[in-house]
Amino acid sequence: MKNNHFKLGLSKFGKMSICIVALVFGAFLSANAQGPRVGIAGLNHDHIYGILDDYSKGRVNLVGIAEPNKHLWEKYGKKFHVPDSLFFEDIKTMVTKCRPAIVLGYNAVGNHVDIVEVCAPLGIPVMVEKPLAATLEQAKRMEALANKYHTTVLTNYETTWHPSLQAAYDIINKDSIGAIHKMVVHDGHQGPKEIGCSPEFLAWLTDPVLNGAGPLNDFGCYGADLMTWLMHGQKPIAVTAIARHYKPNIYPKVEDDATILVEYPTATGQIEASWNWPFGIKDMEVFGDTGYLHAVDRDNLVMRMRENIRSVKAVPKLIAPNDDNIDYFNAFLNKTITGEDDRSSLKYNMIVMEILDAAKRSIKEGKRIVL
Repeated sequence: MKNNHFKLGLSKFGKMSICIVALVFGAFLSANAQGPRVGIAGLNHDHIYGILDDYSKGRVNLVGIAEPNKHLWEKYGKKFHVPDSLFFEDIKTMVTKCRPAIVLGYNAVGNHVDIVEVCAPLGIPVMVEKPLAATLEQAKRMEALANKYHTTVLTNYETTWHPSLQAAYDIINKDSIGAIHKMVVHDGHQGPKEIGCSPEFLAWLTDPVLNGAGPLNDFGCYGADLMTWLMHGQKPIAVTAIARHYKPNIYPKVEDDATILVEYPTATGQIEASWNWPFGIKDMEVFGDTGYLHAVDRDNLVMRMRENIRSVKAVPKLIAPNDDNIDYFNAFLNKTITGEDDRSSLKYNMIVMEILDAAKRSIKEGKRIVL
């Protein structure tokens, strides 16, 4: 009899108990997570899953989320046990009440500048998801704000945390393949709609104003950032680009395939960005005087020397603060790194934006753009 009453109690109050446990668990995470106070601006970028998953594991001391869409409050609050008290409708209210040490941008690329407009005057550094901005004009506004208020704007690329790319960079810096003469970077997949991106993400990702372009911005930024890094911050001398629109019925407003040639005094870069490939690719090839490197994917690197001997290089595991964005921004906030001269830096990403802007102008004008 007692067992039956117990089962009835569970049935009657089970859902309520689960909700209470979820709220208590979320509050526990927020109160006990170690590290600097982190604020989030926006939930309509699907990369948000990564940082909220880290929050649910206690890696991120999340103190506030600014997002006007309350449907997304419910969606992510429920999935990652985020208490209601952490949600705010606008960024200004969030940063005023929560006093974050850094704000991470997970909103439309064209709205990154809005985060910096609020945070820079308050001295709060910002780290946005790639690319830095939708347009070069927006990027220049962000740079001006960062300089005026002596704060920092960083850009997070997934590929920054790929061990194979770091291993390739280290080999090149040891002069193991000679001087770089050609770089080829592929970044793309079947298309954001085809791979199941959320409706909120698709709404701005396929908009020429909110994203600045299609894959030219979305994926072309990876190659531009990697080439700027490999060339140690050297600006290119010219850019030539072409775009294709293979799927106008799916992506009526933006191109779905782009090829960008980037000229340096002693090297050439080729960026291939697409929403029109049969499968996802993120790789990089580098041709030197005496050798060749191919970062096949995140963890695998192939090396060939002039004798055409092929070898698969052991890729060392990355260590903090260069293993992921959380360790990186924690190190920046703790002043163990400067964030001034690397793939995440504003310095490098202003060059990225110049490359992407020149590519758009080249497509529009049908000519090589000299920078």
